[in-house]
Amino acid sequence: MTETIRKRLNDSPVARWTALVLIALMMLFGYMFVDLLSPLQSMIEAQRGWTPDVFGIYGGSEYIFNVLGFLILAGIILDKTGIRFTGELSASLMFIGACIKYYAVSDAFAGTGLEAWLNSWWSAMPGSAKLASLGFMIFGCGCEMAGITVSKAIAKWFDGKELALAMGLEMAIARIGVFFIFTLSPWLANMAPATVVRPVAFCTLLLLIGLLCFSVFCIMDRKLDRQTGVKARSERNPEDEFHVRDLGKIFSSRVFWIVAILCVLYYSAIFPFQRFATNMLESNLGISASNAANIFRWFPMGAAAITPFLGGYLDHKGRGASMLIFGALLMIVCHLTFAFVLPAFPSRVLAYCAIVLLGVSFSLVPAALWPSVPKIMETRYLGSAYSLIFWIQNVGLCLFPLLIGSVLKATNPGVAEQIRSGIEGAAYDYTVPMLIFAGCGAAAMILGIYLKRLDAKRHYGLELPNIRK
Repeated sequence: MTETIRKRLNDSPVARWTALVLIALMMLFGYMFVDLLSPLQSMIEAQRGWTPDVFGIYGGSEYIFNVLGFLILAGIILDKTGIRFTGELSASLMFIGACIKYYAVSDAFAGTGLEAWLNSWWSAMPGSAKLASLGFMIFGCGCEMAGITVSKAIAKWFDGKELALAMGLEMAIARIGVFFIFTLSPWLANMAPATVVRPVAFCTLLLLIGLLCFSVFCIMDRKLDRQTGVKARSERNPEDEFHVRDLGKIFSSRVFWIVAILCVLYYSAIFPFQRFATNMLESNLGISASNAANIFRWFPMGAAAITPFLGGYLDHKGRGASMLIFGALLMIVCHLTFAFVLPAFPSRVLAYCAIVLLGVSFSLVPAALWPSVPKIMETRYLGSAYSLIFWIQNVGLCLFPLLIGSVLKATNPGVAEQIRSGIEGAAYDYTVPMLIFAGCGAAAMILGIYLKRLDAKRHYGLELPNIRK
């Protein structure tokens, strides 16, 4: 038995960390594509006529198909067909969606019959934004499917090992994509002639490379299955297989709902914020979009710096539920700073500090949250549990950009027209949107406290270390 264990591929540190790097690169390129237009809000408003409400609709479109039920289907596909097929499918969908979005913003689309037809209905939203949103919807299906696939893959490869560290590092690598894209996107866009097309093309190519990386991971994963004696689906005991009726067991779990709602509250104050963060800094500090992007690009660096320490602590000492609470508290402080302190004292140093601190929060919560799911759900429907959490999360991620864009426009009457007219000093007031984000953090903190108390009664092990001795 001992010799069999030693021969398993994931018992080799080099092999399992190589596998992590391969799937993390796919997610890195995906997250780069998600935010590639975030630092270009001013440019795309000037070049394509995307006002804040249009930009908000575009931002929320990534999650529409997922909210309509695709993510639930994605979880079933994952539990039925496995990690390899689902990962290849998700990476392919990301690439296809990116190609559509690239065409939508390109000069090749301008002046076509398709653009004229798209412009002929719902004239408040330009045809380029409509087609880009369609591509973003397809990309979003692949990206969220990839997220649940990667979570299950890491749970498989790091079972009984450095699970929290692995999940934390995967997320840190992916989030560093924010740093890269907030650096690269303005630089690529501002190269003569200035255009939003160039960064979209670059990130589309990266997604193709991500698909190839996951294909290499599939070769390794197939070898691991052979070594561990995992049977083909046709040979498995039906009782060990996922059944659609298992969804009822997930939905009936109280702790599942607590984790899912905590997740949607927390992430709704992070990802939609990223869409508007550059313009918020631009407006509050009175600086250019490029300089604002240079500040916000440091957002993931706080997370990257402490993730190894957090992962190691969670794996050896535990305290996952406590980290959720503290991370939510940090987020509240940061968003209140953006709402009140930064407008009153427009300091770049203060902006840097708040952004990095928010990145620390973004490391604390996900690093503690995602390794907790295998502790509360059975392995055979773990993929569906992740997908349902992602689905509920996507409801918030879909609605919040629309909400923030609409609130921003409603609380700043006439500002969009002033910006398009080139009036010097025209800027948006972000106080109300930041208060909405802070409110999400407060609700998430309350749920975190409740989750910790429930864990003390039910003994889920959320405060226990991940490494089994």
